Amino acid sequence: MIWRVRHFDQIESTNTWLAAQALEGAPEGLVAFADFQTKGRGRLDRTWSAASGTALLCSVLLRPALDLDEMQLGVAAVSLAVRAATVRLCGVRPDLKWPNDLLVGDRKVGGVLAEVVATSDGVALVVGVGVNLTDCPEGATSLAQVAGVTVAPRAMLDIVLEELETRRDALDDVDGRAAVHAQYERALATLGQLVRVEMHGTHHVGVARAVDAAGRLILEVDGEDHVVSAGDVVHVRPHDGGS
Repeated sequence: MIWRVRHFDQIESTNTWLAAQALEGAPEGLVAFADFQTKGRGRLDRTWSAASGTALLCSVLLRPALDLDEMQLGVAAVSLAVRAATVRLCGVRPDLKWPNDLLVGDRKVGGVLAEVVATSDGVALVVGVGVNLTDCPEGATSLAQVAGVTVAPRAMLDIVLEELETRRDALDDVDGRAAVHAQYERALATLGQLVRVEMHGTHHVGVARAVDAAGRLILEVDGEDHVVSAGDVVHVRPHDGGS
C-alpha cells in the first residue's frame, strides 16, 4: 500500500474532503491529515472539536473487497492500528468499545468515524480518526495525561499507517479477515458487559456476547440474540439500571 498524505493547516472535515475525493475516483491510500477542523464530526452528528495541533485528526480512504455488511471489519482494522500505535509510542493499550471508541479506563482517548461511499469505481470506505494527544474535552482523556508522553500528530499518523498496512492486506482473504476479527474481539471491552444500544430513535439493553464474522455486535436481550450492525453503545454499570 502506498499512502499519499495530504496535509491541511485547517479544513472543515477530513472525512468530508476525503469522501468527495473518493467520489471523484481517488484511489485507495489517500489520507487527509489536518492540524485543525472547523466542522469536525463524530458519530450521530456530534461534533469533534480539538485545538490546533493537540490531536491526531485524519481520514483514510480504503477500497477493500468486502461486502457492504462486512465494512465494519475495515473499521476494526483501523481501530486496531490506532491501538497498536499508542502502545508503540506511549506504552498505553486502550480498550475498544464497539463500534468505534478507544478507551483508557472508562474515559475516551480517541475514536473513529466511518462512511461508506458509493462511487463509479465501486464502494469506498472513508475512516476518520481522532486521538487526543495533548488536550481533550471534559470527561475524556489524552495520551499526555495517561502516559505523560507528548506525541506529535504527524508522528502518530506515521505509526498508525505502518500498523494499518498489514491489517489492510489481511482484509483481502478469508484467513486474514478471520485474523482481524479475532484480534478485534480480543480488544473489545464491550464483550461480556451489560450495554444499552441506541439506534433509530429506540434502544435495546442486553449483554454483549460476541461480534460476528462481519464485525457486527451480538446482543443477548431476554435470552434472545440480536445482531446489531450500527448503533451507539453505552456500557451500563449495575447501579445505573438499563431502562
